[in-house]
Parts: sequence; C-alpha cells; structure tokens
Amino acid sequence: MWPRISTPSGIVEGLAGWPPPVLDPAGPYAGSVAALSWALIALAAGIFLIVLAALWIALRGRERLRARLGGERAIWIGGVVFPVVVLTALLIWGLTLTRNLSEPAGGPELRMRVSGEMWWWRVSYLDGNGRAFMQDANELHIPVGRTIAIELVSPDVIHSFWVPQLSGKLDMVPGRRNLIRIQADRPGTYAGICAEYCGGPHALMGFLVVAHAPDDYARWLAARRAPRAAPPDRQSARGAALFVSAGCAACHRIAGTPANGQAGPDLTHVGSRRTLGAGILPNNRGTMIGWIGNSQAIKPGNRMPPYTVLPGEDLQALAAYLEAQR
Repeated sequence: MWPRISTPSGIVEGLAGWPPPVLDPAGPYAGSVAALSWALIALAAGIFLIVLAALWIALRGRERLRARLGGERAIWIGGVVFPVVVLTALLIWGLTLTRNLSEPAGGPELRMRVSGEMWWWRVSYLDGNGRAFMQDANELHIPVGRTIAIELVSPDVIHSFWVPQLSGKLDMVPGRRNLIRIQADRPGTYAGICAEYCGGPHALMGFLVVAHAPDDYARWLAARRAPRAAPPDRQSARGAALFVSAGCAACHRIAGTPANGQAGPDLTHVGSRRTLGAGILPNNRGTMIGWIGNSQAIKPGNRMPPYTVLPGEDLQALAAYLEAQR
C-alpha cells in the first residue's frame, strides 16, 4: 500500500526518503555538513543564553554587576575579542571539516550528469570519457560506498541540487557546469529537492536517490542495459502505437523505439520508477492515467499539456504501455 500523498509541499509523504531528514547523514559528505550544522546550532544557543543573561543583569542585576557589564573592559571582551576568536576558530574548523566537499575523492569515482529542468530532473549516466550511455529522470541509482561525481547543469533558470542525507547543496546555473559529490554508506532511498526557487511549481520538484549494495547495483545496471522487450500484451501494443500517434513521442524518448523527443523526461524505464511528476505521486496504473489525462490538475504550471480529449480506453492503453517500460 502506498501512503497518503496530500501534503503541503505536494511531495509524497511516507514514501521511503520523504520528508528528507536534514541532520541524519548517511555518507561522509553529508556527515561534514551535519557536524558543522550542529556546531552552529549549539554555538547560537550558547550565545543566545549569554545575551539573555546580560539582559537580565542589565534589567535586574546588582548595581556593581551592571556597572561592570557596561564598562570598557566588558565591551572589548564581549564586542571584539570574543567574536574575533570564536569566528576565526569556527572559520578554520569549518573549512577543514568540509574540505572533502571540494577535494577529489581518494578512489575511483562514478560520474553522472543531472540537469535541472522546469520542473523535473534529467539524469545521465556517464562513461569514463564523459559520454552519456543511459538516460533517466527524477531518480538516481548509485552503489553503496562509492563516490559519485555529479555534473550539475541547467538549460533554463537557476535550480539547486540537494540530497540532505548524502551531501550539501549546490546551485545549477545556466551556462555553467558545477560539480558535487555524493556518497551513501548504507543501502536505502534518499530524498532530494530543488533548494532554489525556480518559479512555477518549484515546491513540487523532488527526486530520489536509490543506493544499492554493490552486487545489487551491478545487477540493476545489467538489467537496464539489456535489450528492450516488445510490449507484453495487446493493450500495451496499442498503447505503443498511441504513444506515437498522440504526439507523446515528440517530447519523450523511449530507447529502442521511434520515440526520441528531448523536451520532456526520458520514459525508457518509467515503469520502474517509484514516483511520477518529480516526486509528487506514487507510480501505479491509476496515477499514470491521471497524469497523462490532466497533469495540470495535479501539478499546475508544468510543461505537459492536458490530454482530456483522449477516451478512457486510450488512457488505459498508454498507461499499460508505460507501466511495461522497466
């Protein structure tokens, strides 16, 4: 059974990885960020208590304490020496702690490219020469214990890639190619979000990172690279024909078929994804039909037009065909 999906953000609630826990690191890069965050929270709380104590002394303290609090020595210590010492130490420690975010990994890295689009994620798996050998959308699969170097790009506006449990966040700026590294130390499903307002349905722009044990990842990758199977039944075969005749192939790609559109998400393996609409719906036959029929009612402002003219039989056939793409 899938969990309920009515949430303020629109993201599937209860699905593994949602909502993304910010201070629960599952890898070395997120661990550095979490440690620095806890230190800043503790320091902020300590300074807040010091300020409250100073305020209490100023309002209700003895005259001698109030005079010392307002004296020149207290101002030099509290206003100059303390901030300089604390901030300098924090800067040095923070840069040392988080230097692994920008340093090359010690071992071989796997490479990927993620493009932030309006309002979804284009995912490319890269070979050793930086060429894409496999496409996907809104879902990244990685092996446990390996560093993944991800190139971040954007063809339209500024987005921001953030998987709180696996690394820090980094902007995706049009015309630039930024690099972020993520790593998972245990298998699981980790939620990611766009952390920079990008207009329209920005709040409905999520993705998942699925971390596999090394052997499971090898099997998953082999299955993805296997030859495409023919539609398994007549309904799916009818859906394959409709996919082309209804215009879906103009925007979407399905490897091994005439569909080679690039404007929308790659649907080669859409049937195996955990969510639809960039994290806002669980992926099943019913939600697929609803999304094809009128995605604007589900995610207003997205770039897929509604297909309200299609009868129910056609929607069923299209959904069956897409469900078979695994």
